[in-house]
Amino acid sequence: MIVVVDYKAGNLYNVAHALRHLRADFVFSADPRTVATASRVILPGVGSARAAMDSLREQGLTDVLRNLEVPFLGICLGLQLLFERSEEEDTPCLGVLKGVVRKFPKSEFKVPQIGWNNVCYKPGTDARRPQLFDGIPDGSYFYFVHSYFAPLVPELTVASTEYVVSFSSAVRKENFWGVQFHPERSGEAGLRLLGNFLDLN
Repeated sequence: MIVVVDYKAGNLYNVAHALRHLRADFVFSADPRTVATASRVILPGVGSARAAMDSLREQGLTDVLRNLEVPFLGICLGLQLLFERSEEEDTPCLGVLKGVVRKFPKSEFKVPQIGWNNVCYKPGTDARRPQLFDGIPDGSYFYFVHSYFAPLVPELTVASTEYVVSFSSAVRKENFWGVQFHPERSGEAGLRLLGNFLDLN
């Protein structure tokens, strides 16, 4: 069973539309027991890190998410919450990944980044090959909406993007994956990536 975590901070409509297009069977749930017994978990997210973490704690989901052993995909804020902390209201996050999520520095670029940007990866070793990107050309464009970014961490970053700075647009640690962009709003490339997630072992 695929569970999309409904913690009042996600873009659930678009995620649901994409999963239905892929003919995936899924449920929305914030019940810890349902999430803990899922075969795959998707954590979408929009809004503030503080509000999202407060909601996850209120639902009793923080430890459940940290201890998952099944394929997990964090989308946008869902990726950022995997890190130790966010500069947004100095928020402690799930701590699955080491590092701090930071706000884009002032520059000539508009913040938040809203729109299409390319995502670049290097396949590397078997352990780091970005399986989410199978069949997706390097440098493909995906849709972003964010003011904060995850750092580049050699052992975690599987794809990067340039906007003001270079940042992690896709990360992985064991069964935990995260993407800064919105695959559910990224056309065929996004659908392929979600399909790849559904096919992970």
